[in-house]
Amino acid sequence: MVSVPFGRFLLPGPTEVHPDVLAAMLRPMIGHRGPAMVALLTALEAPLRRLFRTTRRVVVGTCAATGFMELAVRSGVRARALSLVSGAFGERFAAIVQACGHEVVRLEVRPGEVVEPDMLRDALRRTEADAVTVVHSETSTGALAPLAELAPVVREFDDVLLLVDAVTSVAGSPVETDALALDFVFTGSQKALALPPGLALGVASERMLTRARTLPGRGAYLDVVAYDEAFAERQPTNTPALSLLYALAAQCERIEVEGGVEARWARHDAMRTAVEHWIEGAGGTLGFGYLPRADRRSWTVSCLRVPDGTSGRAIVRRVAEAGWTIGTGYGPLKESTLRIGHMGDHTREGVEAVLEVLEEAVR
Repeated sequence: MVSVPFGRFLLPGPTEVHPDVLAAMLRPMIGHRGPAMVALLTALEAPLRRLFRTTRRVVVGTCAATGFMELAVRSGVRARALSLVSGAFGERFAAIVQACGHEVVRLEVRPGEVVEPDMLRDALRRTEADAVTVVHSETSTGALAPLAELAPVVREFDDVLLLVDAVTSVAGSPVETDALALDFVFTGSQKALALPPGLALGVASERMLTRARTLPGRGAYLDVVAYDEAFAERQPTNTPALSLLYALAAQCERIEVEGGVEARWARHDAMRTAVEHWIEGAGGTLGFGYLPRADRRSWTVSCLRVPDGTSGRAIVRRVAEAGWTIGTGYGPLKESTLRIGHMGDHTREGVEAVLEVLEEAVR
């Protein structure tokens, strides 16, 4: 196996994991119902609350973030959801609503665009929805929904819950769980938290828990009430992925050393800005351009249109030949775009370095 220096793997997920975090996973196993488990979950409480900007419990499950997307639907949708679809993961949320036996109304925009507050208000007036699903940072297009503007619109409508996929935004850009009164917000371990895949983390409002207790089809493994009750006792719901919890604890310590979540946000903003400056200069001259508009760009993943007459997949292959990994476009955008995942423990300097490689790959 060829050893590659840290910092050259910039997929939009899974994200590269720092060696110190990987090393934490080598700790021996503990009993998951004993005092050591209680101590581990207790130690995680405060740092995870700071990450989500909440005073509520943050629950952690051994599953992909898609598992908590299904949890959000099973525990939060009574009959009909309005799903905001601006890319592949907004569509996944809508598809899960339908798969769980509920009616779904899709409010769709073109790739790279997002649903704006006036569009949401109009749709809620015309749709008797009891929940809204939204992807904050759409990984497939690099578009960032204006969550701070959308959340108050949802609150204008009584008994409508707001269910938020923050998979590529938590720990990488501001997600104000309490200030925005989000009813359920979740993320996955393999994105801006920069852990191996396999953990989902989420926060439920009291409104969400109250509704969930009235819904008969919550299931067992993905029941938000069961998670809340277990974590109130500092216990997992089932046998957890202990090694991933060790990694999470190590990463929380590293985030505190960096200066807390605000410092982490600032670093991610700087990485996004580095790509923007490149597009304004050398990248734009070569024919690259952003898919989303300037005020709707994710802080953690940049989706770039490739120059006319070129193939996104071919460019990504040439970058790989130079020893760097970036992402192809997603789905129908595979040939016309590429994606740079600047999240987790990457730096502005690392992003600038891969942009130089990208330049050479096109030249």
